[in-house]
Amino acid sequence: MAEKKRNEKKKEKTDEKINDALLKVALGYQVAEVTEEYAEVDGELKLTKRKKTKKDVPPDLKAVQMLLANEGNDEYGAWTDEELEKERVRLLAALEESKAGVEKEERKKTVKAKTGAAVKRTKKK
Repeated sequence: MAEKKRNEKKKEKTDEKINDALLKVALGYQVAEVTEEYAEVDGELKLTKRKKTKKDVPPDLKAVQMLLANEGNDEYGAWTDEELEKERVRLLAALEESKAGVEKEERKKTVKAKTGAAVKRTKKK
């Protein structure tokens, strides 16, 4: 019995690690790279240059598809790459449109606040 529970816990931990890795790939991530150059000085190798860079790894549609299929949402699990790409483009456009609407509303509020303050100042004089 105890052996069975330990095996189940190991399987759960492994599944959790796999899902975390899959989620990371599905969302995209950033990798830091360090490149070092060495030169021989007085018979010894000395560090002459160190360059640190960050690379963005874009989201992977196959990983998104696998995550959705694993969560029981078979609607997306059967989609082709082309269908997933179209849906991604559609969702990104909707997100941009939503952001633009929020920014527009914020500008209106700012203009109203500024004009209201100007009106108040003119009334005081």
